[in-house]
Amino acid sequence: MVRIDGGTFRMGSDDHYAEEKPAHRVTVEGFFIDVTPVTNREFRAFVEATGHVTFAEKAPAPEDYPGALPEMLKAGSLVFTPPDHPVDLRDWSRWWQFRFRANWRRPYGPGSSIQGLDDHPVVHVSYHDAAAYAAWAGKDLPTEAEWEYAARGGLDGAEFAWGDELCPDGRHMANTWQGQFPFENRALDGYERTSPVKAFPPNGYGLYDLIGNVWEWTADFWSTRHPEDAPKACCVPVNPRGGPEAESLDPAQPEIRIPRKVLKGGSHLCAPNYCRRYRPAARHAEPVDTSTSHVGFRCVRRMERR
Repeated sequence: MVRIDGGTFRMGSDDHYAEEKPAHRVTVEGFFIDVTPVTNREFRAFVEATGHVTFAEKAPAPEDYPGALPEMLKAGSLVFTPPDHPVDLRDWSRWWQFRFRANWRRPYGPGSSIQGLDDHPVVHVSYHDAAAYAAWAGKDLPTEAEWEYAARGGLDGAEFAWGDELCPDGRHMANTWQGQFPFENRALDGYERTSPVKAFPPNGYGLYDLIGNVWEWTADFWSTRHPEDAPKACCVPVNPRGGPEAESLDPAQPEIRIPRKVLKGGSHLCAPNYCRRYRPAARHAEPVDTSTSHVGFRCVRRMERR
């Protein structure tokens, strides 16, 4: 872990997606954060020590998903399955497929494995799986503010974790998508899917993979926008948390009462023509029961607070 001294920074952005607005001052107290996302090797040690069974390895309870087809209520997870031609970017089902028996051990479904991927981030972990690992390790999941402060690496207000250019001098600084998403993956950064942690340069705090590779869970419930900036320095919030749980529910699915948490950092699927969320300010809502082939996590340990 790396120690991050506390400080005040501008969280969010006024220049991109609506949910990142408004940029506002936030103070966080010092904490320690994992240098990399939790890897397959580390998650395997947790499972072997505890017998933990991930959400993706359990059949969903019918009462939690009213209206679901009985034949779909089987253990599995969402796997990125690219088409070979342009598709409607408003329809994510054109590139996501729910695969039975896909899980952290079999990231692409039956027949796949994590052999040779010990140093890649663990994926197909739900929020509760990540929280269980953190508790076992004597740590916590970061708040959104802690995560973003760490990701910025001391570059307050910069577009990316390394400055204001996506590829300075033509150098790829994170595992993201090159080409037309979702059908053309040119892999100019060297990777079509996840990459080993530390494959790209660290940020100013010595932290790796906060941008790209895999999205990362935070402890905060989703809110559709940030609060307004404090009118005076004395009113800047300290160690803020997300909105209330009830407001994190998906209004497009009122019959499903599954809270959503904030994901940060973007992934190897973020592309200029579709998802420009390879930035510290970017954020995304994810139901706590959902696992996918591009979401992982890292942990924090907080210093004794005043």
